Amino acid sequence: MTTVLVVNSGSSSLKYRLVDADSGDAVAGGIVERIGEDGLDHTAAVAIMLEEIGALLAERPPIAVGHRVVHGGDLFVAPTLITDAVEADIDALAELAPLHNPGALLGIRAARRAFPALPHVAVFDTAFHQTLPAPAYTYAIDAEVAREHRIRRYGFHGTSHQYVSEQAAAFLGRDLGELKQIVFHLGNGASVTAVDGGRSVETSMGMTPLEGLVMGTRCGDLDPAIPLHLARTAGLSIDDLDVLLNRRSGMLGLAGVSDMRDINERRDAGDAAASLAFDVYVHRLRAYAGAYLAQLGGVDVISFTAGVGENAPRVRAAAMATLGFAGVEIDDERNEAGSRDVRVISTDASAVTVLVVPTDEELAIARLAREFAT
Repeated sequence: MTTVLVVNSGSSSLKYRLVDADSGDAVAGGIVERIGEDGLDHTAAVAIMLEEIGALLAERPPIAVGHRVVHGGDLFVAPTLITDAVEADIDALAELAPLHNPGALLGIRAARRAFPALPHVAVFDTAFHQTLPAPAYTYAIDAEVAREHRIRRYGFHGTSHQYVSEQAAAFLGRDLGELKQIVFHLGNGASVTAVDGGRSVETSMGMTPLEGLVMGTRCGDLDPAIPLHLARTAGLSIDDLDVLLNRRSGMLGLAGVSDMRDINERRDAGDAAASLAFDVYVHRLRAYAGAYLAQLGGVDVISFTAGVGENAPRVRAAAMATLGFAGVEIDDERNEAGSRDVRVISTDASAVTVLVVPTDEELAIARLAREFAT
């Protein structure tokens, strides 16, 4: 029996899924929300989870608990068995992810108390990107300042990028080590990664998840002088700028809505702002595709995943429309066909195979955590 409990704990919610790590089946799952309100803390949230799935836990006792942790800095390069010392390191890294790591740590502590006999495993969003070469992760600022304040590119969505690149190789019956891949993880948060032989060699998110592609509410790449300009001329504080760039920008800032389905509905109705937002979004996708083609020296496979990547054929078609020079050729019928399975959307004649690969980060975490069970 290979049941693993996967916990994704944030500051205000605790998501969980009970997964059969062998078959990939979700045995149960749910979410406890409003943590921090009316006396509901993470310990109480875990108690609610136990009430909701207690019978299933008795029938299919987990062999391990896997925890999603957003930021592992440069300390964690792989899934890690959680000890008191590891907890302390996750706590110390909270300065790099103040919105994510503290909530994850509270969930870890509550779950360790609830399941003291099980191995608890931290799976870090940043770990897959620890293979980035120095030229890719180094920012061109004062080196001493960068060292002192841990400023470098870390990258995120690593669990998804790793899972999707491995699934793509398996689907094609190819050796992962032979493939050059570009993976577009396009959800409300979005990132793209160049994967060479199964290793992340370039990724769009940086020290934080704000850099890179245009996202639902985040701006992505931005001239660093713009926040300085707004601070000086508009009197915006650090907190004001944080809210602007993380919560009021991206598609929401451009068109008033963050969901790609709403963007496309408004485009079809003739909304100029939605049309511009879509074009800006696609422009950035094409820019990164071209850059990563150059970094890899060519590509064998391009995969789309996550909410937008899996369900927005118009985005996929537009993003690939200018890559004919690289041998990319999309089959319109395949691209429009709906499916929950891994599928090819390029033509048989395309020199590059373009795929849609549904991501499953919980399953990936479960399988990584399973390796620590004895």
